[in-house]
Amino acid sequence: MDLPSFLWLWRFAAWSMGLSLTAYGLLAISGLILWSDRRRQQPRPPGLAPLHRALGISLLVLVLFLLTIGLIGTLGHYGSLGHSWHLLAGLVVVLLVLTSAWSGWRIGPKQPQMRRIHITSNLLLALGFLAVSWSGWTVVQKYLPPRS
Repeated sequence: MDLPSFLWLWRFAAWSMGLSLTAYGLLAISGLILWSDRRRQQPRPPGLAPLHRALGISLLVLVLFLLTIGLIGTLGHYGSLGHSWHLLAGLVVVLLVLTSAWSGWRIGPKQPQMRRIHITSNLLLALGFLAVSWSGWTVVQKYLPPRS
């Protein structure tokens, strides 16, 4: 397919990645507040837990959208997948976000281990986002027209 027809797709990807990183940052802040209040045995600020869940759902949707954009764009441009380590980095991020969402919904008195899984997956997600951002930047350079 013709590269210029894909520029709109890469713009969506750039915005989605920016929004994903923003959601991740807000999730980290709200999660730290929830954790701190729990540790000090203080009541949660009203609305913070639902906000944290909504941000988590948003991050999940954005990451799945990014996966879709990446697959469509790569298949459309190259006709196959696996041209860089960006695919592996992206799949790891998707897996970590899914793990975080799965464990986050199961946190409770009957399953306290889910909190550890949730926190660990989110800490690893920071490294995943670094890897996918770096590898994504190298991929985007391949699609940009050469400078004259």
